[in-house]
Amino acid sequence: MNATYIQNSIAQFKTEIFMDVRHRTLQKYTGDPVLDENHLFYLLVPFLNGEQWQQEQREAAITVGIVYAALAAHDHIKEQDATSKEQQLTVLAGDFYSGRYYEVLAMSGNIGLIRNLSQGIAKRCEHQIKVYEAETQSVAQWFGSISCIESHLIAQFFELYAFEHYMPIVEKSLLLLRLEREWSTYQLGQVSLMSQVLEGSIQQANGTYNHVIQEKIVQLKAELVQLIHQATFLQDDIKQALYAHVEVSVASTNG
Repeated sequence: MNATYIQNSIAQFKTEIFMDVRHRTLQKYTGDPVLDENHLFYLLVPFLNGEQWQQEQREAAITVGIVYAALAAHDHIKEQDATSKEQQLTVLAGDFYSGRYYEVLAMSGNIGLIRNLSQGIAKRCEHQIKVYEAETQSVAQWFGSISCIESHLIAQFFELYAFEHYMPIVEKSLLLLRLEREWSTYQLGQVSLMSQVLEGSIQQANGTYNHVIQEKIVQLKAELVQLIHQATFLQDDIKQALYAHVEVSVASTNG
C-alpha cells in the first residue's frame, strides 16, 4: 500500500459523503461540505490496515463523516457574525447535514451506531461550548477538550466495531495536528477562539503560548513514535503512513 492508494481511498470516501449531502443551492453559496481529511484518514485506518470492513462499517463511517460536516458548518458560523446571505446559508447547511445524518441513521436501523453517535455528539458539543463560553480550565484540561472535539466521534465509531486499540494513536495524532494548526495560524496573527482560551489559561499559569504549545507538540510526537512502533496490530506500511501523516521521523526522534 502506498500514499497514492491511501489518498485515493480518502478521495473516494469523501465523494461518497458528498453524494449523501448534495444540495444544489447550498453548494452554490457555501461550496462543498467542509471535511477535514485528517478525520477521514483516521476513520479509515482500520480499513486500510485490513480489518473486517463490510458495507455496515462503510455506511457507518460515512455517517460519521456527515456528522463532522454538520458540526464544522455550525462551528464555522459561530466564529463570525451570521449577517450575510452566505453565512446564513452556512447555518442552514449545518442543519441540512444534521437532518441527513439523522435520516441515514433512521434508515439504517443501526441502534448501536445511533446510541454511540448521539453520546459522541453530546460530549463533543459540551467541550465546544466550553470554548465559546471561555470556561476556566487548566491548560491540561483544554488539551483534553481539544482531543475530545477532534476525535471523540471516531472513538464512538471505533468502540462500536471493536477498533478501540487504534484510539490512543488517533487521539494523540489529531490533538497534535490541531495544535500545529492553532500554532501556525497564531503566528500569522489569526487567533481563533480556541487559541484565545488556551492563551488565557497559559498566562494564568505564568507560561507563554509559543513555549507551551511547542513543548506539547514535541511531547506528542515522541509519544506517537513509541505508540506506533509498539503497535503489533499495525501493518508496516500503515505504520509508515501514520508516521508520515504527523510528519515524525523515527530516527530523529529516537536518536
